Amino acid sequence: MQINVIEYFEKGALAGCRDKVAVIDQEHQFTFGQIGHFAKNCAALILRNGSMMRRPIPVFLPKSAQNIIADLGILYSGNAYANLDVKSPPQRLKGMLQNLNADIIVTSAQYADALRALDIPSDRLLLIEQAMTTETLYDQAVLLKRLEAVIDTDPYCLIHTSGSTGIPKGVALNHRSTIDFVDWAFERLELDGSEVMGSLAPIYFDAYTLEFCLCIAKGATWVVVPDQTATFPVKLVDFLVKNPINFIFWVPTIMVNIANLDLLSKVNLERIKKVFFIGEVFPTKHLNYWRRHIPGAMFVNLYGPIEITVACTYFIVDRELSDEEKLPVGFPCRNTEILILTEQNRLAKVDEPGEICVRGSSLALGYWNNPERTARGFVQNPLNPHHPELIYRTGDLGHWNSRGEIMFLGRQDFQIKHLGYRIELGEIEHAALQVEGMRNCCVVYNQGKKEITMFFECDRQLSPAFIRERLSAALPKYMLPTVFNQMDLLPRNPNGKIDRQKLVSSVN
Repeated sequence: MQINVIEYFEKGALAGCRDKVAVIDQEHQFTFGQIGHFAKNCAALILRNGSMMRRPIPVFLPKSAQNIIADLGILYSGNAYANLDVKSPPQRLKGMLQNLNADIIVTSAQYADALRALDIPSDRLLLIEQAMTTETLYDQAVLLKRLEAVIDTDPYCLIHTSGSTGIPKGVALNHRSTIDFVDWAFERLELDGSEVMGSLAPIYFDAYTLEFCLCIAKGATWVVVPDQTATFPVKLVDFLVKNPINFIFWVPTIMVNIANLDLLSKVNLERIKKVFFIGEVFPTKHLNYWRRHIPGAMFVNLYGPIEITVACTYFIVDRELSDEEKLPVGFPCRNTEILILTEQNRLAKVDEPGEICVRGSSLALGYWNNPERTARGFVQNPLNPHHPELIYRTGDLGHWNSRGEIMFLGRQDFQIKHLGYRIELGEIEHAALQVEGMRNCCVVYNQGKKEITMFFECDRQLSPAFIRERLSAALPKYMLPTVFNQMDLLPRNPNGKIDRQKLVSSVN
């Protein structure tokens, strides 16, 4: 039985295709043998800096071959990687690092100064360049012996998601949940290592988990889409044409933009055999556009919050859907059960809405250093009074249709999916209330226009540019509102609270 994710690499790509190209970025092209050597060097350097075990080690690197090497090295050391966004505002980054409280941070010479500016001492920084040498710094027997102490319920990685207090929550995934999902995905979604992945997902996004494991286990090649290409649909399609990419796993927003510009009618992308998407609703009209232009590809809709390893449901688009039909999120992944619970905590009937709840080994361990928040999200299964059994309450609403498929209906609370990111509106409000002169604010989402809209009260006139500048110090770009409405007084409901629903109705 497989215990840890490193076994994928040792018994997979490293054993079977060590001379094959593993990773291609703008600056590097490395084989599996090379990244294995560098990763083990990285593990040896980590162990020289302490005996930490089963702890998250932050990785402050851009998406690149270096990032893959760092993540593998951390896993070889018996710890869990925590990939961070190098574009994070200093305040947000500092909060995440304080929560992780790691003895060491893996970074590069280029990004070390940004960490030192946050008062991180130089002796806590491990520069990845030190590991990328032909010299052998590690002892293979020592590393493998250390991995014998890792069990499958130990942390594998931490992924940060928006937090209402202003500090992102670190979701801790374990080896068992990762292996359980990845093994299923390899079999059910027909992933065999022939894939050349056009990787667009950030390294701190859950789609990266599947790409990473497909690379190290099956020998698929991971091709990094450059930042200057990723946000421009024309450049992105051109990148697909010029590179031998045959597999993509993207959030729908960029795919919708490509469809709106009718870019696929100008190129031939029949080379692409698999198109996976996750993170938000893909309008069926735009999905149909992609299917018409790449008719030979397998299209798969994956659904699941970060607290469920990568995904808990899937839908292989195996039938024609009209542009007006909603796309199902489909069926539970293997070894996962979806419970759709009504407000009375009973199972919903067909077509009856309820909260999507998940049980099974795919559940995360919880939120790192946040037992209170963990206890609110991971709760006892109300249908099981016999023994302890945790389920995760997603806060998403859904229902079963007559085909036995799960349909997603939207969020139960004020959490949104925007540009593929899960965002808590409370975090934006928290940051906005720190702006000088801000008395009150409420942030809502215009689902139709995909716009984050901020309503606010202030004792003086504030321009949108001024507010965005102030918010940029605390929030990443994808969380910044795009529409601002200053009001003399925000609407209140009878109990004196801001009438959020009235504001939501005004923009939708």
